[in-house]
Amino acid sequence: MKNIVTMSNIHKRYDSQQIETHALQGVSLEINQGEFVAITGPSGCGKSTLLSIMGLMDSATEGAYQLANISTAGLKVDQRTQIRNEHIGYVFQSFNLIDNLTVFENVALPLEHRGCSKSEIKTRVETVLTQVDMLHRQHYRPNQLSGGQQQRIAIARALVGKPDLILVDEPTGNLDSKNGDQVMS
Repeated sequence: MKNIVTMSNIHKRYDSQQIETHALQGVSLEINQGEFVAITGPSGCGKSTLLSIMGLMDSATEGAYQLANISTAGLKVDQRTQIRNEHIGYVFQSFNLIDNLTVFENVALPLEHRGCSKSEIKTRVETVLTQVDMLHRQHYRPNQLSGGQQQRIAIARALVGKPDLILVDEPTGNLDSKNGDQVMS
């Protein structure tokens, strides 16, 4: 199986007004293609920090992180952004949908940033919207949808680029049991 994530001895420290906070200390982790991994723990234990590092939105203070055999050490912001767009799908707990875009446009964003053709975008967006049972809402705006529907749109946006790694924060928190089961399968 292909190794997607390799983290070795990851540390994250924050310095604020002469107070040093250790958010992560010596985390090592490997995730292979096709694996489902849940990161659990009490509030404040570093779960969100770990997801931010895995999602290339933050970097470790110490340690090594490889994503899809790409070393993330010393990457510039634009390099992190490109790698994130090509390899990572992220479902935020707050969805992060853009209110003035339609459902279709929100889901299409990652593909547009990649430079995909209009026909490829249309096909892929319609496919993932069908998978999350939201194709019939493709012309709606996020504020016209329930929380559960918005979460399904955020999931579709994470899936549309066929990423190597999908990171989710509370992936089924706003979904009923039927849709939660469908998303997790």
